[in-house]
Amino acid sequence: MMRTIDEELADLAGEFDLLGDWEERYRYVIDLGRELAPLTDAERSDANKVRGCASQVWLVTEPQAAGTVTFRGDSDAQIVRGLIAILIRLFSGRTPEAIMAFDPKVAFESLGFAGALSSQRSNGLAAMATRIRRDADALTART
Repeated sequence: MMRTIDEELADLAGEFDLLGDWEERYRYVIDLGRELAPLTDAERSDANKVRGCASQVWLVTEPQAAGTVTFRGDSDAQIVRGLIAILIRLFSGRTPEAIMAFDPKVAFESLGFAGALSSQRSNGLAAMATRIRRDADALTART
């Protein structure tokens, strides 16, 4: 059975707790980003671009037959790619209702991002989470 967003977040928080300082955590975030499957040139379109990010960020939303949503993403910045990987780990493969029921700020706080990310990156992370929620909300409206 699929794990909940809260269970996934608890695992991520545990992984972050094992790492020492934020330098190590940033390296880990970058490593997570390296594991993302690349998007095609066609997917790096204006329609998939996330507004409100200082870096170039693309997010592809794919509704699945089972009623879940899969997200794929990419960025031209390494740390931002890692932040996308974290959001995908939390939200991809979930139902739109589960996505809408979870407050991403809780995730950012429990992972310690509030004090560790620059305001520009924090704003970009919030913009990516808002986009995920907006796409999920649009899918709930269709069902």
